[in-house]
Amino acid sequence: GSLYDDLQVVRADHIQLMVPLLMEKNLWSCVPGEETILNLPGFCLIRRENVEYFPRGSSYWDRCVVGGYLCPKSVIATFEKVVSGSINWPAIGSILGYVIRPVVPSESLILEVQYEEDRRLFIDFLPLVVLEEHAAVAKAHRLPRYGNMWRLSQRGAETAALMGRDQHDSGCRCLCLKILKAICHYNLQLSHLTASHLTNILLHTCEKESDWSHGVLADRFLQVLRETVGHLEKGELPSAMDPKVDLFFRTHRRGD
Repeated sequence: GSLYDDLQVVRADHIQLMVPLLMEKNLWSCVPGEETILNLPGFCLIRRENVEYFPRGSSYWDRCVVGGYLCPKSVIATFEKVVSGSINWPAIGSILGYVIRPVVPSESLILEVQYEEDRRLFIDFLPLVVLEEHAAVAKAHRLPRYGNMWRLSQRGAETAALMGRDQHDSGCRCLCLKILKAICHYNLQLSHLTASHLTNILLHTCEKESDWSHGVLADRFLQVLRETVGHLEKGELPSAMDPKVDLFFRTHRRGD
């Protein structure tokens, strides 16, 4: 995440840890969301295959199948049960000198690590399925009717694209991103803009501007702000990696 890529701002208080699941390649396939009756780009269904040759029970994850598809909520519940039953977090915390406890209730397995009296780090464990060129995480859509859908992760590609441009011309794109993230962190009205939103807005701006030298940081920053306002007014933000995906559509609404 941001901490690993040196894009963390303010202080390290939240990280996401993707946990790859061991999946049998001949028993599972990824169906892109736009190819399903739900027509949901940016998400996918994980379908159980070859049931006639490998009946239910052949895979550990068959216990999480609902209607022929791998259910992310069931996977999270199973994952949480296995982790909670095999790891003594209070004992580990005592050895390390920290207070470690699961966050409840939660849609995923989240650990709260208190390492100082007023300092906490939240670790969000996200089950990850990698099938062919698709990487999907068990992160729920804000609408219940999409409960069986897995979220396709583009974070790695987004970050690599931004950092690659900076490495090519010693630009200020990543610095601009960190400034924007800090502003959103302290501004309640902008707090729902995620790092992914801001990264994609920057990537769109990169298509319009070639000069990202540090001498024009102020100009580029103001331009990205204008781009951000424009996307907010339209209520849509196409993904720079996959224009079919509207990143605002899959964002949690305030209060969700």
